[in-house]
Amino acid sequence: MQRRRFVIALSAWPALLPRPAAAVDFAPVLPGRRLVFPDDFGAHPDFRTEWWYATGWLKRQDGRPLGFQITFFRVRTGIGERNTSRFAPRQLLLAHAAIADPDFGHLRHSERAARAGFGHAGYTIGRSEVWIGNWRFAQQENAQGQRYQASVRGEDFAYDLALDATTPPLLNGQQGFSRKAAEPRHASFYYSRPQLAVSGSLSLNGRTEAVSGHAWLDHEWSSELLPDGAQGWDWVGINLADGGGLMAFRLRDASGNPLWAAASWRAPGQVDRIFRPDGVNFRPLRHWRSPRTGIDYPVAWRLQVGERTFELSPLLDDQELDSRRSVGTVYWEGAIRVSENGRPAGEGYLELAGYGDRIRVG
Repeated sequence: MQRRRFVIALSAWPALLPRPAAAVDFAPVLPGRRLVFPDDFGAHPDFRTEWWYATGWLKRQDGRPLGFQITFFRVRTGIGERNTSRFAPRQLLLAHAAIADPDFGHLRHSERAARAGFGHAGYTIGRSEVWIGNWRFAQQENAQGQRYQASVRGEDFAYDLALDATTPPLLNGQQGFSRKAAEPRHASFYYSRPQLAVSGSLSLNGRTEAVSGHAWLDHEWSSELLPDGAQGWDWVGINLADGGGLMAFRLRDASGNPLWAAASWRAPGQVDRIFRPDGVNFRPLRHWRSPRTGIDYPVAWRLQVGERTFELSPLLDDQELDSRRSVGTVYWEGAIRVSENGRPAGEGYLELAGYGDRIRVG
């Protein structure tokens, strides 16, 4: 998706860096290349941008809900590729983490950035493992399938969470080749892992407690920028109450009209379904205006995928994330409840990008 999470927000990184002295041949995203596991769990440093994006719902010991998010980005800058110095910024790493706490009223957010190297920041090929200092997202093997460990130390929060997967990856698009426009070159390699079982500990303001819940993981990599005319995107990943999972996104122009859309649906005991643009419809139902930036976000939605229709409502309205100190943009990203025909149908995360300034990449 380009960016984050489909999210290609990461592509904003190159805009903050000096231009390469010579053109760089980033690896292309081509149709027909099938994803292969476990190799594709790991990093793909020949591509321009890549991210691992985990979101989910946690339950505190007293039953109160929280949302959590961690994203690691890897960016190939195109700078210093012939420079043998270990200080050359050939690969940059960026991480965002947040807690959505209705009692707090807005996001607790922290971020990290570093060039890869010196043991302080890096990634692994062939296995999901990426880190900056004491922030880490890493894959392990366990008896049930795959386990991911997410560790974050923010200014006013911290968590150590285990995310257990018991089903294979959900391949988005054509066997993992996910188009973002009619022109095939605007595409990414992209898979998701719905219904991750979460356990671990969370610290808020120095107090630590056990938490449990469920999560969603996206892993995506690409070398292309957003299509011409794209203002931003809307993306959602939903863990459905029936044990399935749904990912849907759309790219928008400056008038809010859809440029492209797609969805992937996993239902227990059925073959995964992929939906093209005519099978996906996002309709905003309610807006919230940020008191800090003045940006107007559609925080409640009606989402139609195929023959089914869901309503999305936020855990709290103020889930605006200001990342201008790193990737240079402000967007809304937060925990949502999902209903169908007036009944609870799941929980997930929603991302709304490009409602202020156009997302600038490249």
